[in-house]
Amino acid sequence: MKVSKLIGSRFKERPADCVIDSHALMVRGGYMKNVGNGIFSEFPTLKRITAKIENIIRQEMDAIDGQEVLFPVVLPADLWDESGRYESVGSELLRFTDRNDSKMVLAMTHEEAAVHLVREYAQSYTKYPFMIYQIQRKFRDEARPRAGMIRVREFTMKDAYSFHTSQEDLERYYNKCYDAYNRIFARAGIPEVVTVASDSGMMGGNISHEYMLLTPVGEDSIVLCTECDYRANMEAAENKIDDNVSGELEELQCIETPDCKTIEDVCKFLKSDVTSSCKAVVYQKNADDTFVVAFVRGDYEVNETKLRNLVGEEIHPAEITEEDCLVAGYIGPYDIAKEAEFYLDVTLKGIPSLVAGANKEGYHYTGLNLERDLEKAEYVDISKIQEGSICPCCGKKAITIQRGIEVGNIFQLGTKYTESMGMQYTDENGKQQYPIMGCYGIGVGRLAASICEAHHDDFGPIWPISIAPWEVHVCCLRADDEETKQTADKLYQDLLNAGVEVIYDDREGIRPGAMFSDADLLGVPIRVVVSPRNLKESCVEITTRDKSVKEMVPVEEAMAFIQNLKNDLYQKIQDKVEPYKE
Repeated sequence: MKVSKLIGSRFKERPADCVIDSHALMVRGGYMKNVGNGIFSEFPTLKRITAKIENIIRQEMDAIDGQEVLFPVVLPADLWDESGRYESVGSELLRFTDRNDSKMVLAMTHEEAAVHLVREYAQSYTKYPFMIYQIQRKFRDEARPRAGMIRVREFTMKDAYSFHTSQEDLERYYNKCYDAYNRIFARAGIPEVVTVASDSGMMGGNISHEYMLLTPVGEDSIVLCTECDYRANMEAAENKIDDNVSGELEELQCIETPDCKTIEDVCKFLKSDVTSSCKAVVYQKNADDTFVVAFVRGDYEVNETKLRNLVGEEIHPAEITEEDCLVAGYIGPYDIAKEAEFYLDVTLKGIPSLVAGANKEGYHYTGLNLERDLEKAEYVDISKIQEGSICPCCGKKAITIQRGIEVGNIFQLGTKYTESMGMQYTDENGKQQYPIMGCYGIGVGRLAASICEAHHDDFGPIWPISIAPWEVHVCCLRADDEETKQTADKLYQDLLNAGVEVIYDDREGIRPGAMFSDADLLGVPIRVVVSPRNLKESCVEITTRDKSVKEMVPVEEAMAFIQNLKNDLYQKIQDKVEPYKE
């Protein structure tokens, strides 16, 4: 490929709407172009990268007996009605009606399609286990697309679905996928990806893991223990509370607290500590607008995912009017309206005297003891874990919180979809059983952007050679100089003949600084500079994009040097890939 023919412009200025470096560099480097909110077209450079990522994924999925299939993007709503998700999934599922007034969806995930594809085929236990996968475009009507390819509405996804006749068999295969994913990320050049326990969300199932690239620009909060191997997404991290609670038991009193509607205002007015206050966070069920009140200690936040899972249906932040049964700003668990469903968080357990709303305009209670003053005080975990908290695994106060980008996920789905969609098989005893499913996903474009985020400098991406758009970049600094042009042309052709992926900057009249700037934005691992000055010494300059190598190499030795350097770069990646396990 020649730069003079390469579609996609490169430019110096950082776009104003790019909040993270990978987004800015991939726009500046001519990798992609915005079409609409969260929707991008890919230029050839990015398409080459994603094609290589897809190839790595295919190889690893095939190695664990995966079989590639392809599902439709547009699916009839009937399929999603079978699973119950047509109504339960929120507005991120794009629903529409075709010309025949048939309800349709743009698939954001394909569990229903996977079951539909194989439920007639797999009616005997002899057909199991098996795994099918696809690499395909999907659409999720994301409310807040951001960060370029990190959070988009239309995206390319590898999703795989495995089917089993026992939980034990699922767990064995789940572990194989777990290892395969580690191999994929290592081969793509980011072995530093970590796995964390996660919440299954709309996918369902009991056990799930996310693969996280730790980075300050990540959109997810990752809970880590510095003393053990505990790792979890904030949504799934258990909040363990110290049992040693200080304070004295007091008499319950109703105190006037005028114009004090926030925990901060109340504690300041009463001169009390926020750690002995009870905060109310109010939601409503999407289905019928019933109020759901989460009570947590004043210095904690509600974990909406935990609360949603506990409620068992979708919820949204409440809008409280004067006609409602709750008094905004003065809500507490004592004498709360019976129409409201409420939950007490574990952070409130054991506190002898709390400050809480009195469910009366302008009043709060002091001295509230939940065990004494409520008929039945039951505690649940609905709060977000905090820095320095107790580790749920080792019990030490060693929790730290970092940011991360989710680059993959795996779920043990169980029989959620096979049972709801009537997929059964006959076991060896002649009895009808529901297959047990696993689900395994990787976002291809997001992975490319995440790699760029992990490997870049101020000037552009530093692509790992395994997924780089080209392996070698030849720069001809004086295309108008005959000797320089001939040398560069020959080197380019020799590299092509040797099967090396090479891009050649053959442009005339371009300044060296501009040429090198473009080369930095393309991020090719090996750069060969052919110039009149170098040729005076019968040499070319060979460098790596990460600046770890910079050598003047005789022209006649350049091909061998490049081949050896290329092999070394591949080997460095392979050294970090775990071997296959039996």
